[in-house]
Amino acid sequence: MVRVTTTAGIDYRALFAVTPSPYLVLDPDLTIVEVNEAYLRATGRTREELIGRYLFKVHPDNPADPDADGERNLRASLRRVLCSKEPDTMAVQKYDVPVTGRPGVFREKWWSPINTPVLGPHGDVEWIIHRVEDMTEFVRTLPRRVGPDGPGGQQAAMEAELYARAQELQRLNERLRESHDRERRTALTLQQAMLHTPDLDGHSDIAVRYMPAARSLNVCGDWYDVVDLSGESFTVAVGDVVGHGLDAAAVMGMLRSTLSAAVRASREPGTAMDVLSRYARTCEGALAATAVKAVIDTRPRRITYTSAGHLPPALARGDGTVVLLDQATDPPLGVPFDQAPRPQATVTYDPGDTLVLYTDGLVERRGEDIDAGIDRLTEALGRHAGLAPGHLADTLLARLDVAGGGPDDIALVVVRL
Repeated sequence: MVRVTTTAGIDYRALFAVTPSPYLVLDPDLTIVEVNEAYLRATGRTREELIGRYLFKVHPDNPADPDADGERNLRASLRRVLCSKEPDTMAVQKYDVPVTGRPGVFREKWWSPINTPVLGPHGDVEWIIHRVEDMTEFVRTLPRRVGPDGPGGQQAAMEAELYARAQELQRLNERLRESHDRERRTALTLQQAMLHTPDLDGHSDIAVRYMPAARSLNVCGDWYDVVDLSGESFTVAVGDVVGHGLDAAAVMGMLRSTLSAAVRASREPGTAMDVLSRYARTCEGALAATAVKAVIDTRPRRITYTSAGHLPPALARGDGTVVLLDQATDPPLGVPFDQAPRPQATVTYDPGDTLVLYTDGLVERRGEDIDAGIDRLTEALGRHAGLAPGHLADTLLARLDVAGGGPDDIALVVVRL
C-alpha cells in the first residue's frame, strides 16, 4: 500500500505528469481526480473528458462486443482495494476505449492493470492509483506470428499460452473469491446466531468486543456471554476453543450454550463450570478449551468467579490499582480433575470499579512470556479505567496493538460495576 509523504525540493505533480507508464488517480467514489500524459496518449482522451467524471461513465464496456467484461473485472478489483486496503494486480484485460468525437465508436485495447490504495493519516483509503500498461500491440501480433515450427514460433506459442493461462487464472480466482465470500457470509450468520446475547441489551455498563484472527474467515472459537440471574445478580463469561474457523466456532457454540444453561440451573460458578467440563469430555474438539465465569451480586457488591485454565480476569479499583482474579484457576475443560465442583473465589468491589475478562489473543505474543502481555493490559487498564466501558474497550485494544485484529482471536468484556 502507499502512504502519503512529502519531501522538500521534489515537484511531485511534475514527476507524476511525465511518468512513462499510464496513470490515473481515483477518489473512493471512483471519480477521476488526476491523470498523467501517458494515460491520455494511451487512451486518446483529453483531460476535459476525464477529470471530475465517474470512471465507468467515461470508460464503459464496448456495446458492440458481446464478450466485453473489462468494466466488471475492473470494478471488482477496485472494490477489493477499497475493502482490503491492499494493491490488486489484474490479469491482462480487453477493455476497449471510446474514440473522442465519434459517439458509439470504440478502439480495441488490451491492458495490464494494477490498482494501488493511497492511505490517509487515519488508515482510510483516500485515493486509488490505477496504473496500466498498454498491451494492445503485443496481443494483436500474436495471431499473425508463424506456427511453433517456424522462426520465432516457439516464443510466440509460449506467449500466447501465457496470455491464455492468465485469463483462465483470473476467471478461477474470481470464482474462488465468490465462493469464499459465500462461505464467509454463511459463517458470519452462523456465529452471530450462536453469540446472540439478549441479556446484554439491558446492560449499558457492559461493553464487548469480538475480533477473529486477522487472516481467518472472520469466525473463531472465542466467545463471550452475559446472563441475568435475578434483579440483583448477573454473570459474565469468556472462553476459548483451540483452533479457528467453522469447526472451532461450532464447538464454541455448544460450550457457550451449555455453560449458559448450567449457570441458570446453579448460580454457583464452580458447579456450572464442572458441568461444562464434564460435557466437554463428550464433545469432539472441546478438549483443552478454557473458560472463566464470574457471578456479580450487586447488593453485597461481590464477585464470585472460577476459571478452567483461562487467563485471570482483571479488576481495576478506583485508585488505579489492578487486581488479577487468579485464586480459583484449575485445569482446562475436559481434563480429568479430582475436585468437584471446581473451586471458586470471592472478591468485593466498590461502585465504579471495572472488571475485564478477555481471551489470550489480547495479550499473547509469539516469542514473549504471557506475563509480559498481562502486565501491558494491567498497566493500560489502571491508567484508563475511568473511561466509559466502550471507550475503554477500544483503548485497551489500541494500547495492546490489536485494534485492527491480531494473529489470534480476541474476545473482550468490560464491566463497569
